[in-house]
Amino acid sequence: MQNNMKWFATCARGLEPFLSKELHLLQAENIQEERGGVSFTGSMDFVYLTNLYLRTAVRILRPIHEGELTSKESLYDLVREVDWQKYLTLQHTFVVDCNIRDSLVTHSLYAAQLMKDAICDQFLEKCGQRPSVDLQNPMLQFNLHIYRNRVVISLDSTGDSLHKRGYRPHLHRAPLNEALACGLIMCTGWDGTTPLVDPMCGSAAIPIEAAWLATNRPPGLTRKQFCFQTWLDYDRQRWHDIRDEARSKVLKSLASPIIGSDIRGDAIRMAEQDARSAGVGSLIKFEKLDIYDCYPPDGYTTGTLLCNPPYGIRIGEMGDLRELYREIEPLFSERFAGWRCWIFTGNLALAKLIRLKVREKYHFMNGTISCQLLGYW
Repeated sequence: MQNNMKWFATCARGLEPFLSKELHLLQAENIQEERGGVSFTGSMDFVYLTNLYLRTAVRILRPIHEGELTSKESLYDLVREVDWQKYLTLQHTFVVDCNIRDSLVTHSLYAAQLMKDAICDQFLEKCGQRPSVDLQNPMLQFNLHIYRNRVVISLDSTGDSLHKRGYRPHLHRAPLNEALACGLIMCTGWDGTTPLVDPMCGSAAIPIEAAWLATNRPPGLTRKQFCFQTWLDYDRQRWHDIRDEARSKVLKSLASPIIGSDIRGDAIRMAEQDARSAGVGSLIKFEKLDIYDCYPPDGYTTGTLLCNPPYGIRIGEMGDLRELYREIEPLFSERFAGWRCWIFTGNLALAKLIRLKVREKYHFMNGTISCQLLGYW
C-alpha cells in the first residue's frame, strides 16, 4: 500500500473551484483551495493521474521541504537541510523555478541561484562532483516558493505547462489558453449532451477542449515527456498501465454537435489543422461565417453558445469592436433564443453594449488581463 503524499496543483486565478472538482473526481483527499492552486493528498499514483487527467491545472508540485526565512542568507542553509541525493544524481541536469512575494528575499534570480549553489555544494562535499544546471532542457525541475518568508521547496512533476496540449504548434494571435478554455466550458455547465457553438472560434481552443471533454480524452494522453519520468522513484510500468487504461476509455463519437465558426478564413484553416492534431478533426464542424449568419444546428432548440470576442486590448481598437458587440445582442436573444449563451471578455465597457440581463458572472485572469465570463438566457 502506497503512503499518501502532499501535492499542490497550480492553476490560473479563478480556476481553483474547477480544479478542485477535478481532484474530487480523481478521489484525491484533503483537498483545499488556495490562491493560485489546490493542495491535496494522494498516493504516488497521483503524480501520473493528475498530469494525465487534469484539464485546468498548470503543473503538479510535490512539496519536499518547508521552513522560515530569518535572513536572505538563511535560504542557503534551509536548502542544505534537504538530502538532495534522494531526488537527483550527478547524471541529472536541473533548473530552479522561483516565485517570491512579500519576503526578505526580493529577487527571484538571486533566490534561484542561492538554491542551485546549496544543491551543488552539498554534492561537492559528498561526492566530489556536482550536477549540471540546464536552463533549456533540464531533466529535473525544482520549484522554490517564498511568500511572507515562508519557504516551500517542491519537485515539479510536470515540466512544460499542462496547458500546452501539443495540438497548437503554430503561433495564434491572442490565443485563449487551453486550460482556461476548458475551465470556461466547465463553468457553463455544458456536459456534452447538448450542442456547443462558438461563433468566434479563432484558434479553436473552445471547440477542441469541448470535444476532448465530451469524448473523455485526457489532455496528457499524447504528451511525450513529463518531469516525473526522470524521478528516481518513477515506476515506468505503472505509468504505462494508467495511460493505457485511460486510452481505452476514450469515446469515438459525440452525443451532440460541436461547431466552431469565424469570419476569418485563415483562422478556420488553422482551427481545422489543430483539431486534426488533437485527434478530433472529424468530430468538430468548422465554418467560415460572420456572426450575422450564425444559427443553431438544425433540429436543436437548446444548447450552449460560448465565445471569446476580442477585447480591444491586443487586437483591434474600441471603435472597431462596438459594432461586433452590438451584434451579439440579437445573436443571443433572437437566433439563439432558448440557449444558454456566454461571452468571455476583458472589456466590460464593450460588454455593456449587450443590453441583456446578465444571469451569471464569473471572474478569471486571462494572463495579466482581468476578465469576466457573462451568462445570458
